[in-house]
Amino acid sequence: MRLRLNYRRYALPFRAPVRTAHGVWAERTGLIVRLDNEAGRAGYGEVSPIPWFGTETVEETEAALGLLGEWVTPEQLAAVPAKLGCLRFALASACAEKQPVPSSAYLAVAALLPAGRAAVTQIAPNAELGFRTFKWKVGVGDIADELSLLDDVIGELPSGAKLRLDANGAWDRRQAARWLDRAAERPVEFIEQPVAADSRGAEDVLRGLAGDFPTPLALDESLVGASDVDRWLAADWRGIFVIKAALLGDPAPVVARLAAAKADVVFSSALETAVGARAALQIAFAWTGKPRALGFGVWPLFAQGVFDGPFSSPFIRTEDVERLNPEAVWTALN
Repeated sequence: MRLRLNYRRYALPFRAPVRTAHGVWAERTGLIVRLDNEAGRAGYGEVSPIPWFGTETVEETEAALGLLGEWVTPEQLAAVPAKLGCLRFALASACAEKQPVPSSAYLAVAALLPAGRAAVTQIAPNAELGFRTFKWKVGVGDIADELSLLDDVIGELPSGAKLRLDANGAWDRRQAARWLDRAAERPVEFIEQPVAADSRGAEDVLRGLAGDFPTPLALDESLVGASDVDRWLAADWRGIFVIKAALLGDPAPVVARLAAAKADVVFSSALETAVGARAALQIAFAWTGKPRALGFGVWPLFAQGVFDGPFSSPFIRTEDVERLNPEAVWTALN
């Protein structure tokens, strides 16, 4: 069986720049891939790399697609190198058969708070909408200033709410220990990627911190591809795995291994368009392990709404996912 391969590159400005410890992110770049089979069925996938995580670049993906050519076979797609994990995810998504999910299913979502003091003013409006899990980007400003803000942020939380702290690898071990010590008696659900995945001795530091403090740690930038997930599973990591499906190549076998290990998983957005969001959310809905609020409270994200995933609300339903229209995104990029 042959498949006709097409792709369109995008550079989409965000409605507002996203600030993290990696810097200011003003636009999303990536590719939408389309595969047409000989019966006329079109499938879509998204390449949404994050190079500072350690993924391939858009340029590397385009070069690989150019080598594949216009007509491809499933065997050629399966042979795409593992280092091109985002491309492998897009191709797997475009080839995937639709998996039935109960129409009544829904999953909770964490509200994404801005960095700095602006977070304090955004909690009440989100709480009124029904959010009970909040994610605050830290490691962006001065550590003393952010630590002093922590109790202000917590003071705005509704009763019973949880706060996630996402450092994006901004701290060294001493700084991470300060935060973990402060978080120990506060409603902090977990601290995400406290030290950089590529820093010296990062894996030992992360395991040491996880053993020294009661607040759980979550891996994010440490999980760039399937091999990273396998390595941390083999190391018997008892913290949380933040899974950005868009970075994992063909995610089905990776998620199966996580399920077999009874891993603690949070499914999270890679700030992709509706095409990648649809595929990633279908994987999240198929998860049978312990449910945690999704890290998909990011939309509206783009200046043009046609590219957005489900509008940010306390819950995402399967109906919200099924309404996403990959063909509309494809057409909008023409």
